[in-house]
Amino acid sequence: MTEADRGTEPYCLGETIVKLRWLLIVLSVTAASAAGWGMMRLVFNADNRVLFGNDNPDKRALDALEATYTRNDTLIFVLAPSNGDVFTKDHLLLVHELTERSWKIPYSSRVDSLTNYQHTYARGDDLVVENLVPDTSTLEPRELARIRGVALSEPELLDLVVSTKGDATGVFVTLTLPRKDNDESLMAGRHARDLMTELRAKWPGEIHLSGSVAVDMAFADASESDTKTLIPVMIVLVVLIIGLSLRSILGTVMTFLVIVMSTTTAMGLVGWIGLPVNSVTAAAPVVIMTLSIANCVHILTTFRQYIRRGYHRHEAVVQTLRVDMVPITVTSLTTTIGFLSLNFSDSPPIQELGNLVAVGMVAAYFYAIGFLACGMAVLPARGGSKGVPGTTAMDRLGGFVVARRRALLVVTSVAIFTLTTGIVRIEADDDVLEYFGEDFEFRIGSKFMEERLTGLDALEFSVPSGAEQGISSPRYLEQLDAFAQWFRGQPNVTHVSVLTDVIKRLNRNLHGDDPAYYRIPEDREMAAQYLLLYEMSLPYGLDLNNQINVSKSHSRVSVVRANATSAEMLRMAEQAEVWLRENTPEIATQATGLTMAYAHITDRNIRAMLRGTLLSLVLISGILLFVLRSVRIGLVSLAPNLFPAAVAFGIWGYLFGDVNLGVSIVVAITLGIVVDDTVHFLSKYLLGRREHGMDAEHAVRFAFSHVGKALWVTSFALIAGFSVLATSDFAVNGATGLMSAITITVALLADFFFLPPLLIWLDGERK
Repeated sequence: MTEADRGTEPYCLGETIVKLRWLLIVLSVTAASAAGWGMMRLVFNADNRVLFGNDNPDKRALDALEATYTRNDTLIFVLAPSNGDVFTKDHLLLVHELTERSWKIPYSSRVDSLTNYQHTYARGDDLVVENLVPDTSTLEPRELARIRGVALSEPELLDLVVSTKGDATGVFVTLTLPRKDNDESLMAGRHARDLMTELRAKWPGEIHLSGSVAVDMAFADASESDTKTLIPVMIVLVVLIIGLSLRSILGTVMTFLVIVMSTTTAMGLVGWIGLPVNSVTAAAPVVIMTLSIANCVHILTTFRQYIRRGYHRHEAVVQTLRVDMVPITVTSLTTTIGFLSLNFSDSPPIQELGNLVAVGMVAAYFYAIGFLACGMAVLPARGGSKGVPGTTAMDRLGGFVVARRRALLVVTSVAIFTLTTGIVRIEADDDVLEYFGEDFEFRIGSKFMEERLTGLDALEFSVPSGAEQGISSPRYLEQLDAFAQWFRGQPNVTHVSVLTDVIKRLNRNLHGDDPAYYRIPEDREMAAQYLLLYEMSLPYGLDLNNQINVSKSHSRVSVVRANATSAEMLRMAEQAEVWLRENTPEIATQATGLTMAYAHITDRNIRAMLRGTLLSLVLISGILLFVLRSVRIGLVSLAPNLFPAAVAFGIWGYLFGDVNLGVSIVVAITLGIVVDDTVHFLSKYLLGRREHGMDAEHAVRFAFSHVGKALWVTSFALIAGFSVLATSDFAVNGATGLMSAITITVALLADFFFLPPLLIWLDGERK
C-alpha cells in the first residue's frame, strides 16, 4: 500500500495555507514588486581592490605604501611600431602626442614616457635637466641617434619605458582617484580606451592598454558580459529543464515566476540598501535562479502525484505540504546556512555574495509556498492515471541498486578514496591576468606588454634608512644598491626601480659625465645636495615623490617580473626578505604591493573559510540529527554530504592543480546544497520505514520511486545552472560554477549509488 493509498491525513498548516491562498499570493507578488523596484537603484563598483577587506594585512600594507609615496592606480599604453624601431621621428611624435593627451585623462596626476623622461647631463659646472626629446620639430638622424643611445643605456628606462631591442615603448599614466564615486576608474579607463582607439586608426603599429585601471575596466566588462549572456541562457535552461521534466506548461510558468521573484527580491534589496554590485556579486542572479528551482520541482512533483491519484487540488496541496514542508524547510535552511558561512571569507565581495544568495534562498522558500503552492490550489489541475507500479525508470534504478548493493558499496568507496587523493596536487595560485577570458582587451594588452616590453607583476619595498634625511647616507645607498643588484640577477626580473640609479647618474653628471663616477657618492652631504638640486629642477608632476617619502627616511624599490605565477612571486618575495635579513639587516623590510595582495588572497580565504565551513557543518549536522530523529541515520547522512566536496577537489587536483579565489569557497556553499538531495531521499526512506513498516531494502525502493525523479531533475538543474556560471568571463565566478557543478554531480551519484547501499548495510538489521 502506497503512502497516498492510506487516505487523506490532516495537516493543519497546509489547510491554513490553502485557506489563505489568495492573501498569500497577493502578499508574495506585492513583496516581490516592492523589493524588485530597488533594482532601479543598482550601481556597479569596478574597483579591483574591492576583493580585499580593510582588515586584510596586504591591503593595509598597500594603503600604507601609497600613503607614503604615490598611488598604484595606473594606465599603461604599450606601443610597438610596425617597422620595429621606436626611435623614428613618426613614432616619437606619436609618443609625444600621447604623452600630452594623457595629462587630460580624468584624475591623471603623472605621465612618464620616453619623450618626457628627465634626462640629465653636465654643461660646464651646471646640471641640465630636460626632456629626453626636448623639441619634436628637430628630430634629425643625429638627434634620433642621441636619443637612442641615452634611452638604451639608462637602467631607469630599460625594459620598462623602452624595450632592450628598441621595438616597443610605454606611456605610464598615474592617476589619483578620490575613490568617492564608483565610476571614477571607469571614467578614466574609457577616456584612455577612446584615445587608444583614435590613435590606432591613424598609426600603422600596435597600441595596447594595461595597468590597474585597465583591470577595473576588465572587471566591469566581465560583469556586463555575464549579465548579457548568462542570465538569458539560464532563463532558457530553466524553461527547458522544468518543461521537459514535468511536462507541465502551468508548472513551468509558475516555477519561472518564483525564480524571477526570488532573484528580483534579492537584487532589489541590494539596490534599496545602496550596496554596489561588483564582479563577484554579479553572479548572484544566476546562482539564485539555479537554487530556486529545487523547492519548486519537489512541490510540483508531489502535487502531480496526488492529482493523478484523484485528489482535489486543494487537498493535493495540503498533502504535498504535509510530505514536503519539512524537507524543503530543512534544505532551504541548510542552503542558507552554507551561503551565510561565506561571511567568514577574507574577501568582502564573497561575503556579500553569500548574504545576497541567502536572502534569495529565503525569498525562494516563501514564494514556493506562498505563491507556487497557493497558485496550485487556485489554478486548474488535470488528473491522470495512477500508473503501473514498478515500471518507471526510478523503480528500475531502485531495484538495480538494491540488487547490486554490495558491489556498489565497494566500487563507490574505492572510487571515493582514489579520486580524493588528487587533493595533494592542489596549489593555491591566483593570477589577476587569468581572471579574464583570452579575448579581453586587458589580457591581450598585458600579454603583449609582457612579451614585448616589461612585466605586469611587481613587488614593492619601502626600505627604511633609520633616520630623517637618512636616504642620503652612503652606507644606506650602498646597501640599497646591493639589494637592487641582487634582484637584477634573479630570473625573469625585467626591471628594478631604485633611488640609487638616480644618485649614481647625478654623481656621474656632476663629475663631467665621467662614466667612472657612475657610483654612490662617498659624502653624505654631496648626495643630499645632488638630490636637492635635481628635485628643484624637475617639472610639475615628475618629482621624486613616487620614490622617496617626505621626511626622506624611506625610499621605494619596485621590482617588475614577467610571466610569473602568484606562487613564484611569493617565493621571490620570501627570498628577498631573507636576503635583506641576512645581508643588510639595517634596512630589512617586507614586500608589499597589489601583486602580493592577489598572491595571498586565495590562501587567506581558504584558511578563513575553514572556520566558516566547520561551523556550517556543525549546524547542518545538528539540524539533520534533529529532523531525522535518528542518530544512526543522521551520522549515515554525513558521508554523502562530506565526500562530494572532497572528491570534487580531488578531481580538480587531477585536472587542473591550481585553485583560485572562486574554488576556495565551494565547500562552504555546496555543503548546504548537497544536503538537499540527502534530506529528501532520507525523508522518503524514513517515511517508508516508519509509516509503512518497510524493511531497509523496500524503503530504499520506496524512496527511489517517490523522490528519485525530483532528485534527478533538481540536481540536473543545479548542475546545468552552475555549468552556465562556469562559462563566466570572470574566472573567479567560472571556477566557482565549474567546481560546484562537479561537486553536485558527485553528490547525486553518491545519493543514488553510495547512500542506499550504506543505509541497507548499517540500518538493515534494525526492525
